[in-house]
Amino acid sequence: MTESTPAASSGNGQSDSDVVIDVRNLCHSFKGHRALWDVSLQVRAKSLHGFVGPNGAGKTTALKAICTLLRPQVGSIRVFGYNVVHDVNQVRRRIGFMPDHFSMYRQMTVYEYLDFFGAAYGLTLQQRTKVLADVLDLTDMAGRKDDFIQGLSRGMQQRVSLARVLVHDPDLLLLDEPASGLDPRARIELMEILRELRRMGKTIFISSHILSELAELCDSVTIIDRGRVKFSGAMDQLLHHGEDNPTFRVSLRKEQTDFADKLRGLPGVVNVEQIEEGAEYRVSFDWTLTDNNGLLRSVMEAGGLVTAFREERRHLNDAFMDLTERGVR
Repeated sequence: MTESTPAASSGNGQSDSDVVIDVRNLCHSFKGHRALWDVSLQVRAKSLHGFVGPNGAGKTTALKAICTLLRPQVGSIRVFGYNVVHDVNQVRRRIGFMPDHFSMYRQMTVYEYLDFFGAAYGLTLQQRTKVLADVLDLTDMAGRKDDFIQGLSRGMQQRVSLARVLVHDPDLLLLDEPASGLDPRARIELMEILRELRRMGKTIFISSHILSELAELCDSVTIIDRGRVKFSGAMDQLLHHGEDNPTFRVSLRKEQTDFADKLRGLPGVVNVEQIEEGAEYRVSFDWTLTDNNGLLRSVMEAGGLVTAFREERRHLNDAFMDLTERGVR
């Protein structure tokens, strides 16, 4: 089969040079059950993109289609410009997939396991020696390289699985619930490894149920429910309180009579809500008329003894609950 040339344009006049994953109108069914319906999303280069949804929402099906393990029934997927159906080898050279449930050769040591996969990827002995030292150091498993896999904890096995994904130095990591079953410390350490990989220039597409950690980790996110995309874009856009008017929480040293009315009269202020605590206010303003500094300055000039002034954003949990439906999938 002749090697295809990567697509250079999205068809909308914008360059696709920084688009790593481009999914368009993807549909897939199993025995009449619709797993994915008209799913479209894009992931930019060097981003850390979260992929979230309830159990049965279609996350694993979409991941398998992106990493060439499942042929799309309808729609198209391009990875680094290559079609996942027609350019399988080109796609696989540049991706690393870590499934939710993975099998290991448990009678092997950590080093033997990684060396086996390095050889399978065609690395020479000299290359493997260098690469395995690097991935063991990155995943903090160098001190356990001679341990048998069967004796490792779940968290350590997750590290080994991630190290295996990195052996051939992929540009894109596709991780399906990598923190599943880990204790809090192991999850934190795993997330720090992912941050380091992003600093190294990797693009990371991560499916997870741990929403609080994704909110801190990811710069963009896709929320999927019942096979449909409910949101896909920048994390800031999703978590911003209100689509048009930024909202700030203003805390005063002490409650002041009629101060809410004073806030309503300030330039650019469109809404004021006094919070139950009494000396706190939620203030929405028109950013085209004033900026954050202008609002704070006006509050202080109105006589407010400000102790805290911070932008109010939704939690990812709130956005997730707003966008997904109740019921068994």
